[in-house]
Amino acid sequence: MKTNLFTERKMAVMQLRQGKTITEVANDLGRSTGWVSKWKQRYEEGSWTGLRDRSRAPIHHGNQTATIIKKAIVATRLELEAEAELGEGLKYIGGQAIKTRLKQKQISPLPSIATIQRVIRAADLTKPKTKPAKLDIIYPRLRPTQPHQLCQVDIVPHFLQGGQRVASFNAIDVVSRYPTGRAYAQRRSQDVADFLIHVWQEFGVPQYTQVDNEGCFSGGATHEHVLGKVVCLALAVGTELVFSPVHHPQSNGSIERFHQDYNTHVWQDTYLSDLATVNQQGDAFFALYRQREDHTQLNGQSPAACHHRQQPQKLAADFQLAATKQPLCEGRIHFMRRVSPEGTVRVVNVNWSVPQFDPTKGVWVTLELKIEGAILCIYDEAPDVKQRHCLATYSFPLNEPVLPKRAVSPTCDTAARSEQCIQEIPLLATQSLSELVAPLQQVLHVAEWLVFSSASRTAPLARQAIFTMY
Repeated sequence: MKTNLFTERKMAVMQLRQGKTITEVANDLGRSTGWVSKWKQRYEEGSWTGLRDRSRAPIHHGNQTATIIKKAIVATRLELEAEAELGEGLKYIGGQAIKTRLKQKQISPLPSIATIQRVIRAADLTKPKTKPAKLDIIYPRLRPTQPHQLCQVDIVPHFLQGGQRVASFNAIDVVSRYPTGRAYAQRRSQDVADFLIHVWQEFGVPQYTQVDNEGCFSGGATHEHVLGKVVCLALAVGTELVFSPVHHPQSNGSIERFHQDYNTHVWQDTYLSDLATVNQQGDAFFALYRQREDHTQLNGQSPAACHHRQQPQKLAADFQLAATKQPLCEGRIHFMRRVSPEGTVRVVNVNWSVPQFDPTKGVWVTLELKIEGAILCIYDEAPDVKQRHCLATYSFPLNEPVLPKRAVSPTCDTAARSEQCIQEIPLLATQSLSELVAPLQQVLHVAEWLVFSSASRTAPLARQAIFTMY
């Protein structure tokens, strides 16, 4: 009876273990002594499983990464790690950073990021990633495609060497990844206003400026219909302020992610004694970050190159914050909000009803200010979505007139703009009638609002007096 090869190999090993010589087993099985010696060695290396057939696939594949490339990848990873640890460069050590450095070293052929990740994983140089928790609410959001469309601003707290708390304000253009930042001793509305002016002077006034709901941004959570200092400043400058959802940092994801880089490069492994040192350290980091060419979203471009593909419309360098209350100007303010189980959203400290809402989705609220008045509208999508639906519209009460949208003079204190609307009426005889009528219409609009505001305040007092008398 003919046996299969695996059984024959087992028989050879069993006879050897019973004390027979290699020659005796070979003669008994009709095999050569070399054959018996081969399977004796296989058994010694892998026990009984070593007697099974091994794969005949070639050990070396045609598309296998060359050893010299593997060594270059590992060496570059270790080099980047050392630079990051010693503070000699930016602390990026991932696949894109390695590929950029290999390109600078003129390594050829240049491996793909997938190959680099596979090599450093095989060398046990990676850390496992944790999956983020799934979001329960889907919020409408802006989808910018060009620089200068959306800038995100946020604050991250830190402590100086002596224990003093400081507020690190950071901002980043969502598309170009161009950043800036500045540390302050406090996080008041005047500090926010000062930083935003710095942002708009540094890399231009974007279409949208997104912030969170802290009182220094919003104007507080006490008074109804309040439009704070930062809101008025944004309206005067011409950017549309966007308030992120409450307790939902993921909606401000670009700046939240940048905070990690900022913390790593400015605050980690160092002791900072004062604000001047913090800002000096930060400026050095921002300068390096703007020139990095290994950002995964920029296809080899640096943030600086991407940001300046289009000329930014920067705020004048000598622009100054108004010393008194900023007047309201025409413009729009936006709020990303979650609808409560009762079917309302909280905007400017007032609950607004949302009919026919989806409990799994947030809404987009827009407050639009015009000379004629203010309207609050609730939508199911962001303004850059073509097909969106208005769920509700409400009249928004104002206690002061709205000035027309106009360019802010770089040398003018914007607190005096309400007087400018009246004082700058052209009276030259050479001007046409239409040129004279337009400014007069603006004055009439302002006067109309002043009369309306006075009447709205006087009427309740009059009613109260009548009820008291009778």
